[in-house]
Parts: sequence; C-alpha cells; structure tokens
Amino acid sequence: MSLSYPDDRQYHPEHLWAQPQTDGSVLVGISDYAQEQLGAVIFVELPETGAHFAQGQSCASIESAKVTSDAIMPLSGTVLEVNAALDDTPELLNQSPYAEGWLARVKPDDPAEPGRISAAAYAAQVA
Repeated sequence: MSLSYPDDRQYHPEHLWAQPQTDGSVLVGISDYAQEQLGAVIFVELPETGAHFAQGQSCASIESAKVTSDAIMPLSGTVLEVNAALDDTPELLNQSPYAEGWLARVKPDDPAEPGRISAAAYAAQVA
C-alpha cells in the first residue's frame, strides 16, 4: 500500500498535518506515515478544549498495540474542538487519518507561523 500526503495541508516534521479551514481555524491530525508506523491504534488521549499549545509541544497521546506516542502540535494555537469520535473509535486514525481521523480543531496564534512543510517536502523526508 502506498502512503498518501494530500497537498491541501502542511506537515510538521514530527508527522502531524495542519489543514486551514474557511473559518480561520486549522484541523490537526496525524499523517498516513505516522499511523502506519504506530500500527493498530487502541486509545487516544485528546487535549482539553481551550488548552493552548506551542508548536512542537505534545498535544495528545496515541496508544497503539506497539507503542504510546506523543502527537506533536504542528502550529501554536488554542484548541477549539476535539474529535470526540476517537473516544469510541480510535482506529479512525488508521482508517482515515486525513478525514474522520483528525485530532483537534485549533485557532492558530499566527496562520503564517513557519515550521511546517509542503506535502512534497514531507513525502521526501519520510521516504
């Protein structure tokens, strides 16, 4: 199976993506590469709504059959919403990392904050 990295979002070198939304918020999730490395996800500890994270801080914990891993925030901002569906269905991270498997919706401190890379640059990094 080949991994995908949609061009409609930017990627953080620590394997999370950020996708700007029309309302100015940004959806955050893990990359296809990250979910493949984790294996079968069995539990996700999501951040609290209203929590603020700096880019590069751990914002969530993802537990798989193989390992527990920190989800590293791809941008600085405040959590507006978390994906409650992951409480009951953590395997959405494996099945649909770019759609139903998002982690959080964030209000960015600075939408132009550097530190994220294009899909092509991310694909080259993980190749």
